[in-house]
Amino acid sequence: MAWAPEASRTAAGGGGTNLEVLRALESGPRGLVESEAEERLLRHGENVFPGRRPEPLPLRFAHSLRDPFTAVLVCLGLVSAVLSSWATACVIVVLVAVSCVLRTMGEHRADRSAAGLRELVATTATVRRRAAETSPPAAREVPVDQLVPGDLVLLSPGDLVPADLRLLRTTGLTVHEAALTGESTPVDKSAPGNTGAPDDRRHLCFQGSSVVSGSASGVVVATGRDTLLSGALAGSSLRTHTPRGPFDRSVNGIAWTLIRFMLLTAPLVLIASALLRGRGLETLPFAVAVAVGLTPEMLPVIVTSALARGAALLARDSEVIVRRLPALHDLGAVDVLCVDKTGTLTQDRPVVECSVDADGEPDPAVLRWAAVNALWTLHLAEVPVPDALDEALLDADEEAGAAACAGAFDDYDGVASLPCGPGRRISTAVVRLPGDSRFALANTHTLVVKGAPEDVLDRCALDDTEREQLAGRAAALAADGLRVLAVAVAERPAHSGPYTHAVERGLAFTGFVGLRDALAPTAAEAIAELARGGVAVKLLTGDHPGTAARVCRELGGDPGVPVTADRIDALTDEEELKQLAARTTVFARCTPEHKARVVQALRSGGHTVGFLGDGVNDLAALHAADVGICPRDGVDVAREAADVVLASKDLTALDRAIVAGRRSTSNIAAYLRITLSSNVGNVVAMLVAGLMLPFLPMLPAQVLVQNLCFDAAQLALAFDRPDPGAHNRPVVLRPRALLRFVTGFGLLNAAADLATFGVLLLAVHSLGEDGQEAFHAGWFTENLLTQAMVMLLLRSGRQLAEGDTPGPIRWATAGLAVVGLLLPLSPVGPLLGMAVLPAMYYALLAVVLALYAVGLAAARARFDR
Repeated sequence: MAWAPEASRTAAGGGGTNLEVLRALESGPRGLVESEAEERLLRHGENVFPGRRPEPLPLRFAHSLRDPFTAVLVCLGLVSAVLSSWATACVIVVLVAVSCVLRTMGEHRADRSAAGLRELVATTATVRRRAAETSPPAAREVPVDQLVPGDLVLLSPGDLVPADLRLLRTTGLTVHEAALTGESTPVDKSAPGNTGAPDDRRHLCFQGSSVVSGSASGVVVATGRDTLLSGALAGSSLRTHTPRGPFDRSVNGIAWTLIRFMLLTAPLVLIASALLRGRGLETLPFAVAVAVGLTPEMLPVIVTSALARGAALLARDSEVIVRRLPALHDLGAVDVLCVDKTGTLTQDRPVVECSVDADGEPDPAVLRWAAVNALWTLHLAEVPVPDALDEALLDADEEAGAAACAGAFDDYDGVASLPCGPGRRISTAVVRLPGDSRFALANTHTLVVKGAPEDVLDRCALDDTEREQLAGRAAALAADGLRVLAVAVAERPAHSGPYTHAVERGLAFTGFVGLRDALAPTAAEAIAELARGGVAVKLLTGDHPGTAARVCRELGGDPGVPVTADRIDALTDEEELKQLAARTTVFARCTPEHKARVVQALRSGGHTVGFLGDGVNDLAALHAADVGICPRDGVDVAREAADVVLASKDLTALDRAIVAGRRSTSNIAAYLRITLSSNVGNVVAMLVAGLMLPFLPMLPAQVLVQNLCFDAAQLALAFDRPDPGAHNRPVVLRPRALLRFVTGFGLLNAAADLATFGVLLLAVHSLGEDGQEAFHAGWFTENLLTQAMVMLLLRSGRQLAEGDTPGPIRWATAGLAVVGLLLPLSPVGPLLGMAVLPAMYYALLAVVLALYAVGLAAARARFDR
């Protein structure tokens, strides 16, 4: 009988004894034979996460053409080709190709870097297999991707669970499932025994979890795409439509606004020329040239160059991988960051926060007794590695070695241990002072007991009032976000027989030890930097409200009143949820659906939302956010779902990524402000001049050369360093604000052009037949000079006066001015239909440019205010 996937569902579902499960999987206690394992590997495939396959480069290139502005440029290129304007068509093709290649290669590099992160996780598992049918079983290490259903896997502390397992044998096994559930507390696991599996999932271990303490053996019931990890991805919102992010809403919105304006301009030029000047289709090339001149054809190149450069610098300097280039723009727009707690802001280990006596006063002796219990439980119970709580107690005791009580218990020797187990939440260590063994029976042994407060208090010699008071104190510590252990001791006459649980009665209560989750080393610094940068941080976790509030306080924030999942469930009005999400900092007891719903409510409220999470339970929220962010230790499915991956454990890299996004977006915004205000001014002036002059104000070839020069200079904007003030707040491209800016500065530019128009008429009226060529040369020069001035003043502002103009902008504008002045005077000028201008023109032009500079500076100062 060939094994089928139904067997895994039967085994995992809890039906049958261990023997029945092994039979269903065609396995046994001695493990699989190597030949059978190889056959199953061929049948079921490798045990790898079925992540999204990298797109082939040609397909990725084709997808980059779907950008609306790129599509319009392609259409303009086709129209130019039909009109035999081959130079214009070739330039447009080059611009589109450069933009698409930059985007394709940037995203391809990001995918390769993200794939390299898989090497950071464990790659082998310990299995029991046989070389042949008659060979004895042997434990061996095999690559995780070679595991097959039916394999017997051996687990020990620190191991990652390599596949979905049905447990066959356990010894004090606890497993960390935060990546799956978001709950930071380790979960007890136990084998179902011979009576069949229980109704819960304590007998199952899932891929993506890790062993905290104890040991176990289990049989693989699911691998690869059949595991819970893969199922969570397949059934999550990752398969739904991704909502449009800030990049789509802003850049594409601006693009479509310009497209509509551009599509109206060309017919307007044709109609006006036909009605007022009697020109027909001979004006069509000029109309197309005007449309191209209005179009910020470098937009795809500038956007892609700025984002690709920012992403490359982040990958090189900050170990941040941007998997989708527009996500860098979206990072710069983020004003709310939702963060999962466990594994992200906190580490997967506790630390001791306090040790108090029965009156609630600090008492280091309580910690020392708890450490004595942890030490001798470890040694005498033969646990390979202490669980996380025992490690925390021993570390804290070692750090407190110089305290007043140090040395008080150093002379105790271990006698016996009664460890924790299934259904038992306390451990007992029996210790004694070393002495002559001949008098051992006359000595006294000390019982040191620690564990869950209610279980320890039940074994203490207390009246009901005292027990109630102490239980209330433990509850108060727990409400403050601490994991609480109670400690008690008792003296017992020494005896040589084994100790049983019966001795754990009549104990003397000693005190409580409170433990908290250890913060990630750079978490507090990262949160502080985000707050200074105008990003509000909200905590979304599956943990207890008290635990989440404590973490928030330790990070320097004000948790306010935490909101739990039941409060979210009670809200049916989405408007109320938006208001609640906006004013709340801590959300606790959240399921994946609650996290996603909070993120969506914040987005509906007008915020740009990022989500930082590392587990399967964060998938829905990662997908619902504008930007999904995953730390490097996140599970595979979370890294695949994220737009940005932090390859470094330093969380401050997130702030550097946001700053890089703001810089890139500022450069894109600067390009749009500069090119659109200049182009709009030029087009308005050309339309007015075209209606007043008996000839075209500029020839199509001259318009094209002017655009080429301006476009080449504007490439410097992709490599510019914006003002430091741009990094202190989220940067969003807002179409309406941009339209106001472009309208105001465009009209100012049109006024300068029309003033130049008057100067040209005054300067060239006596040139006769050469007047038209001189007019073209004068306007060509003025346009390039004003465009250079716009780049300097609108980009650099007050930095120009301080002599701190960025290098790329300085060189680009200087080159643009030189071309504008010298090209009409060069041998190329006559070829383009331009003649030499009289000296008087340059003197009058200097006056116009000076007035224009004053107007620009005044308008820029008013805009800044």
